[in-house]
Amino acid sequence: MSRLNSVIRRLQAQRDCLNAAAEMIKDHDGIVLEIGLGNGRTFDHLREIMPDREIFVFDRQIAAHPKCIPDDDHLFLGDIFETLPMAVERFAGKVALVHSDVGTGDEALNAKIASFIGKTLPPSLIKGAIVASDQKIDVPGTIAEPLPEGVPQDRYFFRRYQG
Repeated sequence: MSRLNSVIRRLQAQRDCLNAAAEMIKDHDGIVLEIGLGNGRTFDHLREIMPDREIFVFDRQIAAHPKCIPDDDHLFLGDIFETLPMAVERFAGKVALVHSDVGTGDEALNAKIASFIGKTLPPSLIKGAIVASDQKIDVPGTIAEPLPEGVPQDRYFFRRYQG
């Protein structure tokens, strides 16, 4: 498969997963955490499909398109190992959806970040919250949820918090 086709499949899967995650939480109140702003595509998509939800974004540095950058009140800028614990304390029991897209290209670092996110998130989650991620994240108190039809296994991961 060409690199172009691979990117297209990845982005289609990501869009399908975000749409499915939004549908899965439609009957739950709560905020959204976007871990990894990157170029802002998924943040922009989340704003479009969930216009009435507050979305808080995390990243080490801003590299997004100017129209895809949240305001300062919705941005946690800095190292995830410092910013996520602050947010979890601030939003205890208020998070309905977490979308994590923090793959770094370094498998050891990805595993370290995924483990940290998984261990740190639970106090922030409402019952029924969804954790959607490009990395396998083991979140205590969650169960695996099926991916949307057509999304290959291990391309994305869904977990639902049981509370």
